Amino acid sequence: MGQERILHLLDWISSLGWLGGLYLVLLYALACMTFLPGSLFTLGAGAIYGFLNGVALISVGSLIGSSLSFLIGRYVLRGYIQRKLKRHPKFQAIDQAIAIEGWKIVLLSRLSPIFPFSLLNYGLGLTQISLAHFMMASWLGTLPLISVYVYVGMLAGNLAHLTEAHQSSRMEWSLKIIGLLATIALTVYTTKLAKNALKKFQV
Repeated sequence: MGQERILHLLDWISSLGWLGGLYLVLLYALACMTFLPGSLFTLGAGAIYGFLNGVALISVGSLIGSSLSFLIGRYVLRGYIQRKLKRHPKFQAIDQAIAIEGWKIVLLSRLSPIFPFSLLNYGLGLTQISLAHFMMASWLGTLPLISVYVYVGMLAGNLAHLTEAHQSSRMEWSLKIIGLLATIALTVYTTKLAKNALKKFQV
């Protein structure tokens, strides 16, 4: 699915109001399962639905897509996923670390982009972690980056409508920009902490 196609889909979703939110959730879940980049959907969620609603929609879509991939990797395509992951020695380290620390390693692997997101969803289905712990750790671990992208999308949407409505004061925009910078700084900081923590397990 090309970038232009995704932009057309976002235009269509925005015309549907809250019904479009359901389609956005389903499309993001599909992107997670098919190795498609979800960044445009995440930015679009912020532009169309605002920060809190956008984060909620993308988080639900991410959780659905990740969980389905996890179950497919565990029960449907186990042999295929095992062969594919032989090319990624880091996954063996993650598998061994999960056997010791469980959901904490899944959380750290989500905070630190050391492994392709979609492939990791399938791969974690091969480990000993339970579906419940996988879902909890995945949701918490993806929340910071989702928040950053949705916030950027919200700001872009506000800027697009700034010429139509002059209700935003300089103070409001200053606070929004400060909020964005703080969110990015927090994400960078947690990513660094996650990388350092994973080094202890030679991941």
